[in-house]
Formats: sequence, structure tokens, C-alpha cells
Amino acid sequence: MYEKHFGFRERPFALTPDPAFLYQSDKHSMAYAMLEYGVLNNIPVVLITGDIGTGKTTLIRHLLASLDNNVMVGLISNTHRSFGDLIQWVTMAYGLEHEGRDKVTLYRRFVEFLIDGYANNRRAVLIVDEAQNMDIETLEELRLLTNINADKSMVLQLVLVGQPQLRHTLQRPELEQFAQRIGSDYHLEVLDKRDTREYIRHRLAVAGGGRNPFAPDAMDAIFEYSGGVPRLINTLCDSALVYVFADDRQRVTARLVTQMVDDRRRRGLFGAGNRGVVPAVLPLEFPHDLDVPPGDEAQA
Repeated sequence: MYEKHFGFRERPFALTPDPAFLYQSDKHSMAYAMLEYGVLNNIPVVLITGDIGTGKTTLIRHLLASLDNNVMVGLISNTHRSFGDLIQWVTMAYGLEHEGRDKVTLYRRFVEFLIDGYANNRRAVLIVDEAQNMDIETLEELRLLTNINADKSMVLQLVLVGQPQLRHTLQRPELEQFAQRIGSDYHLEVLDKRDTREYIRHRLAVAGGGRNPFAPDAMDAIFEYSGGVPRLINTLCDSALVYVFADDRQRVTARLVTQMVDDRRRRGLFGAGNRGVVPAVLPLEFPHDLDVPPGDEAQA
């Protein structure tokens, strides 16, 4: 719509995860390093958490693009409360026949798949996105799948990606064995003001833009309204470019950003809470005696 007006090859602030636009802030670089380290070094379970819109899925897409053919990847990305049989979703993630099969048959077929892969010097990585939606019973089933590994032979690794409440769930006493298998983990935080400016410049450059249409005070306003959440930054920047294009102008100002946010709030699309206070992150250790009251694991 506005690409030609600003000289872009493509939209710089699309909301779909695109590893080509990944901005390697210090936080994102560390998150990716922990993710890559865990996968390349056969860590049984890797855990990456972060608030909504912080870029977790983009990191996963970046990882997938870097893995070689020796790694068989299964991706489950649509978890929900009524998830159903885990083994059916797992076999489907790897493209195995699953319809009309009972759980025992599916499990046996999955084990054969892993063993065949191992015999051909291939290993499997199962990535579960939005894992905070899984209940304790499903997570325990997921842990049991790692029992297929024997001695030093790692045929299946798990990568769990989710929102902060996933950490609450994993600290429940019932999941102590699961927590002990987490060998690499990181919590991805939001961007600060400096990184927000660099993030905007980075995406503009990747999209092929020439002159930055965002005034410095406009980028600072976007940081304030977004709370440094990349997805909200994308939403605000994209909308701001539409506003400027509609007025046949070239420059996004702080005043325009404020006007745009006020318009969205009047339409009920951007609440005051989107200035965003990031909830505290639980400690990375998993104490044995932690007793989280029922229901706390579902809180953001």
C-alpha cells in the first residue's frame, strides 16, 4: 500500500514472524545463543519464555532456517486447553500417518521413526510453541517421550517456547522430573528505548528503505506506547506509515503517533495497559519445595 511512497521493497513492519527481519538485540542474541546451544549440544529440554509479542516465534523460525538435514524437526504451534492426545499431535508434526490409529500404535510408530532416524545418523527435535497452554498431564506425557533416549544416545530433544506462566507450571512439584531435564533456558525481555530505535531502523533497512521516515521523538513515543514489545512496535509503526501515506507526507512525528494511539483507543483497539509493565520473571532454578497454589500457573 505505502511501499512505493517510501521506497520500500516490502512492508517493514508486517506482523508475521520473519527471520529475515530478526533484530539481534543483546537480549535476542542471548536467547538465540541459549536456544542454539541447547539444540546443537543435545540438551534434553530447552526452555525459552517471554511475554506476548517479544519475538519468541521469530527466534524459532531463525533456528529452523539454520538447522541441517541431519535434524528432523517437528513443530507443534497450536496448543490449547482442549489439546487432545499428545501423541497424535506429535506424529502429525513429523508427517507420520496418524488418523484412525490408537495411542499404542501411534507411540510404537513414533519410536520406530526415531530409531530409524538414529540408525541413519539423524536425530529429532520437537518444538512446542505456546507451551503455556499445556496442562500438567500433557507436559508429563511430553516428558515421558524423552525416556526413549538411552544412555548417551540422544534421539529426541524438546524445545518448549511459551509465555512466563509456563515457568510457574514447570515449578509445580508434579513436574519436578521435567524441570530437572531443562539444561538450557532463557527469558526474553522487552526492548529498551535505545533498542527500540535500532529495531525500527533495522527493519526499515531490511525492507529496502532509504531515508528513515520516523523522527527521533516519534520513535521514542512508539517506545513509550508499546512498552518495548516488538509486536506492538510493528503495529504502531505500520499504522503510522499508513497515516502519513494517507496525508501524502513523508515524516512520522511524535504528535502523529499520539494522535494515532488516541484514535485507536477511542475505537477500543489500544488500551492504556499497552504502555505495559512487564511482570517479574520467576527465578530459573526449580526448588523442590515450591508450592504454587492451584490456578496461579494460568496467570500472566
